[in-house]
Amino acid sequence: MRTIVTLTMNPALDVSTSIHSVAPEIKLRCASPGFHPGGGGVNVARAVRFLGGAACAVYAAGGHTGEKLRQLLADEGIDQLPLPIAGTTRESFTCYEDSSGLQYRFTLPGPALSQREWRACIDACLDRQPDYLVVSGSLPTGVPSDFYAQLASRAHARRSRLIIDSGGDALQAAGSAGIFLLKPNLRELERLAGEALTDEGQIQQAAQRLIESGLTQAVIVSLGAAGAALATRADYVPLRAPVVPIRSKVGAGDSMVGGLALALAQGKSLLEAARFGVAAGSAAVMTPGTQLCRKDDAERLYAQMTSQAK
Repeated sequence: MRTIVTLTMNPALDVSTSIHSVAPEIKLRCASPGFHPGGGGVNVARAVRFLGGAACAVYAAGGHTGEKLRQLLADEGIDQLPLPIAGTTRESFTCYEDSSGLQYRFTLPGPALSQREWRACIDACLDRQPDYLVVSGSLPTGVPSDFYAQLASRAHARRSRLIIDSGGDALQAAGSAGIFLLKPNLRELERLAGEALTDEGQIQQAAQRLIESGLTQAVIVSLGAAGAALATRADYVPLRAPVVPIRSKVGAGDSMVGGLALALAQGKSLLEAARFGVAAGSAAVMTPGTQLCRKDDAERLYAQMTSQAK
């Protein structure tokens, strides 16, 4: 099996709790909190493990929250490489309102990284010579606008296939980076395209323009409850998500990328890997709170999707 490394430049310690109802201007007494690892690449590595594979999570970490994140990942048996930074790892806060079933999510900004710190992150990833390098999540202050372009160039030189699940200015500045696979959601694809995308034909055209520009070899657009779509230079394949009971949408995107990366590492074709990624993402919405996908659910949904595709 090929190797997977994930990179999280702006990880988080996720804190979750619940309350009967949310109201302004009063003291709100919450239930006992739960603490979970957070951040795109961290959760991708966790999803890979929950699906029966292995991935090394490389991430920048500092302060007491960074140490708590390291301990939580160690408790889960995740192969990890925390890289020390001067700043303190951010926290995010999720509160479930029991009376309405609504979820409130608060995300704090992360610490700024120095040039030495963000370069150390790139070095650490590529020193492991991964077959697949997955970069997921936001970029912190201090990281340059050409970060993805630099990373893609060095990954290509090491023959590592780069998968990016992110958006923002740094991705727009990547130019003809030659990324192996890009996984935007619809909103991120619209930002890259510079226009609203209101039908499948427009989504296909926007995705294939990114491929033709040299930014990436393939695009998987996450479409929420509708599933996803795989675009290559020659093809566009809608991947409808299975209908499942929804308990929480948190972690669905990271589970999708984890399933995709694991399937590629196992030697599946890009189309089959994309299909397994959608199955893993659908499996994640079946779990409560901040839990990710379960292997049995993902494999059952993948078998169902494969059968329907024949």
